[in-house]
Amino acid sequence: MVRKKMAVKASFQALGMLPILVLIGLLFQFLSGYTETGSLIDAWAEGRFLSAENLSIVAQQASINTVLGAGMTFVILTGGIDLSVGSILAASAMVAVMASMFPGNWGFVGIPAAIGLGTILGLINGSLIAFARLPPFIVTLGTLTAVRGFARLLGDDKTVFNSDLPFAFLSQDSFIGISGLSLIALAVVLLSWFVLRWTVLGVRIYAVGGNEDAARLSGIKVWVILLFVYAVSGLLSGLGGVMASTRLLAANGLQLGQGYELDAIAAVILGGTSFVGGAGTIWGTLIGALIIAVLSNGLILTGVSDVWQFIIKGLVIIGAVALDRYRLKSSSRT
Repeated sequence: MVRKKMAVKASFQALGMLPILVLIGLLFQFLSGYTETGSLIDAWAEGRFLSAENLSIVAQQASINTVLGAGMTFVILTGGIDLSVGSILAASAMVAVMASMFPGNWGFVGIPAAIGLGTILGLINGSLIAFARLPPFIVTLGTLTAVRGFARLLGDDKTVFNSDLPFAFLSQDSFIGISGLSLIALAVVLLSWFVLRWTVLGVRIYAVGGNEDAARLSGIKVWVILLFVYAVSGLLSGLGGVMASTRLLAANGLQLGQGYELDAIAAVILGGTSFVGGAGTIWGTLIGALIIAVLSNGLILTGVSDVWQFIIKGLVIIGAVALDRYRLKSSSRT
């Protein structure tokens, strides 16, 4: 009997939030049809949520949050936090669009320029945390504001457009029926999974999050790990800036990326990564990002106002943290 209970619990933990994702999707299929027809009988058949076109839109909407969430996963696994990802995304998008205006093929320099800027800003965060021993929350809260100001300065507080963005095909074209942004997000997830699951570096990241002092005593250079995870978060925020610019053909230092850090944190925690570090998977983060995207898309399809969308998303974040605390209590009993 005990073994059976343990097997059921292990299966439940392995599935994570996937059943919740499926249930939310089925609910929005019904609700979107009911909104259209007003009939309970015809609601499922007339629902638009599970159409191939809408699911493709959901995947594309989830792509940027998946990339940011992947970087956030690395950080939170060490017991840290990165509140600056939205601001770094905005600054990187500004650089990407501005550099894309170079003549000819030189416009493609916008991609490495944006990713490079994101990586540098991530390293700054990591250096302040690893060497100055400042709390991650305070450091990234400060850079959230400072980098946002830098992004606004880059464009003189104006939106920068480039209708001929040379790398716009990343979001406008599809490959084997999947949008370029979705493929980028999937590639990031696969690479992150490989690093965390199959490399010594991944083992050390979990070790630092599990017990930083014990990791240091075992010979792990904690400062190297901290620099790495914040650099990864910055790099992927820079990549997110490139992805955002391809969707909009523009960038704005004031508004772009605002609130993205909350969505990324929610995706990571919903996906089962412990807020105190040391436990979690990148696949869980992917499921979490899809849940956030499904919520946003489904609420729009059912006609929910922007105000209520913010309220519901906020409740989801609170619920995610509560779920994390429940997981910790459950694991301490076993």
